[in-house]
Amino acid sequence: MTLLRFALDPASDPRVLALLQAHLDDMYRISPPESVHALDVEQLRQPDIRFWTAWAGDKLVGSCALKQLDSDHLELKSMRVDAAHRGTGTAQQLLDFVLAQAQQGGGQRISLETGTEDFFAPARRLYARNGFLPCEPFGSYQPDPNSCFMSRAI
Repeated sequence: MTLLRFALDPASDPRVLALLQAHLDDMYRISPPESVHALDVEQLRQPDIRFWTAWAGDKLVGSCALKQLDSDHLELKSMRVDAAHRGTGTAQQLLDFVLAQAQQGGGQRISLETGTEDFFAPARRLYARNGFLPCEPFGSYQPDPNSCFMSRAI
């Protein structure tokens, strides 16, 4: 497994923009528009969000972000692994990194929203293996049959 390098990112590199656009394209292809909660580039640049990219050498392989919900509750956002790197352990490295960042930042709880469609099954399994449990909608989310909400203590 390649050890990844993580960078706090302003989301301006064309490779990063392409990865984020592919993420949004997939979300809108798979889920109804009202059930897409992926963030666009401008939303990722908001002050309550920290966004990182993951690199294997000079190759962009993924991204992840943390949104501050309150003083000790964070939301995992924009977790994305480039299609060519799925099944390589990249997702676990991304998740390990973002959990460590959440803990270092004083977070006590981290929550996420992902889809219920089959496309999202690998993500749900990854999160469950890492201690995330189903939870009620949090923050500004509302109940949605296309959304799976999960949370865990940090």
